[in-house]
Amino acid sequence: MAADIHFFPRVSIEQVEEGKELAPKFDEEGLIPCVTTAAQSGEVLMLGYMNAEALKRTIATGEAHYWSRSRQVLWHKGATSGLVQKVVELRVDDDQDAIWLRVDVVGDASCHVGFRSCFYRSVPVGTGPDVRELAFEEAEKTFDPKEIYGDAPNPTKL
Repeated sequence: MAADIHFFPRVSIEQVEEGKELAPKFDEEGLIPCVTTAAQSGEVLMLGYMNAEALKRTIATGEAHYWSRSRQVLWHKGATSGLVQKVVELRVDDDQDAIWLRVDVVGDASCHVGFRSCFYRSVPVGTGPDVRELAFEEAEKTFDPKEIYGDAPNPTKL
């Protein structure tokens, strides 16, 4: 299914910026950044990365797939947690080096830490160079990560 999807070679600026051919530009590691937002509210849920296979599977299945840079594996969002991201719309930016997914999330959460959004904290701005505390913008976790993932080590490298 995903193997049937082929990307066009990048041949000109006009083709990439104003044409109808999907010719994504992956970086030197074979990745393209993907901003994922809630389809209804527009809330930013996460920033992830896709390799060619993840992008093809996302297109083919209508569910978000990413490349985990920390674990170095293809990752079907929600395969373990059940928090599947159903793609409502997939867009590519003007020079085709970034992806934007608008999704509906089964279970209404996207962060492996248990919050709805991976962007659950804010940084005070306009306070000069002395930033001491992040502010939590989500009061409660949507789910308990230990119930879903067990005592597995956090997949994020420090």
